[in-house]
Amino acid sequence: MPHPARPVDPAQRPGRGASSRDAGRFERHLRVDEHDGWDRADAPGVLRTEVTEEAPRSVINYVRSPDLPFDRTLNPYRGCEHGCIYCFARPTHAYLGLSPGLDFETKLVARPSAPQVLERELRARSYRVAPIAIGTNTDPYQPVERDRGIMRAVLDVLAAFRHPVAIVTKGALIERDIDILSGMARDGLVRVGLSVTTLDADLSRRMEPRAPAPARRIATIRRLTEAGIPVRVMASPMVPALTDPELEAILAAGAEAGADAASWIMLRLPLEVSQLWQDWLAEHYPDRAARIMGHLRDMHDGEVYSARWHTRMRGEGAYAEMLAARFAVATRRLGLRGGSAPLRCDLFAPPPRPGDQLALF
Repeated sequence: MPHPARPVDPAQRPGRGASSRDAGRFERHLRVDEHDGWDRADAPGVLRTEVTEEAPRSVINYVRSPDLPFDRTLNPYRGCEHGCIYCFARPTHAYLGLSPGLDFETKLVARPSAPQVLERELRARSYRVAPIAIGTNTDPYQPVERDRGIMRAVLDVLAAFRHPVAIVTKGALIERDIDILSGMARDGLVRVGLSVTTLDADLSRRMEPRAPAPARRIATIRRLTEAGIPVRVMASPMVPALTDPELEAILAAGAEAGADAASWIMLRLPLEVSQLWQDWLAEHYPDRAARIMGHLRDMHDGEVYSARWHTRMRGEGAYAEMLAARFAVATRRLGLRGGSAPLRCDLFAPPPRPGDQLALF
């Protein structure tokens, strides 16, 4: 039986999405903050972002899901400072013994050796090339990337190997890497998905507090497409009775900025995300919480969420069908139905290393 959430004082968590940092599902004990009486402060300080490092033995993660158009992913970071309250990746922090709540946003793990490990894996004789998806779990262009530069180093490796990559992000920092991405795009080796959840700046600030504002994301779509990089506008996740009225406006803004494709996913609330989301609704939108949760239960046979293949991304029932129909009409009208050409895999070639014997022909 889950314990009721113990919210952290709002003064401690400015610019954060979650309101609590309760232990994950694998922990036997609860963690409760108590003043020890030693310092003179009457209240604990503001939660700051902490970054630790890990040295992974491998970085290509192979996935087998009929719901996904790729079979391998890569994550430069664990946790995400963007703090999106709805993020379905939050439960992964429980595997680290950390909270999927505030710890997911404040206790990050960087993987600085990821580029070197990736190069080793790509050089393996057994490796068979297929697009690598980056950003499907945590955002590779979250704020910490500005100082760490792990994602840029990963792109350097992929470009050198002429390896295809699909990137998903909310981060305007991706503009920094246009020099690499535009060259890869000319060879059909990259496509980008820009997530735009809402066009309402106030709602975005509450729901995804440290992600770029919606207008900034639209501007990023424009900058990428002007550089010849194909972009898909992702209206995801759609929240019934909160963000779904904006579906057509989001798609139109993306198309006007140059996006050539679009996608959408319904709000998903796996494991700990469900309680975190409901706590957020009670704090920010108590007047419509019951309506939102009612729609979600209608889509999942009375449950808040179902992990069934083929239905978990969009739900079932009249409301889900209505949103899918609206998406189909809007994308047809806006010319977003075609999508980008498949990424090329035939150009993959490990670059020679110093000391390698060169081929004669």
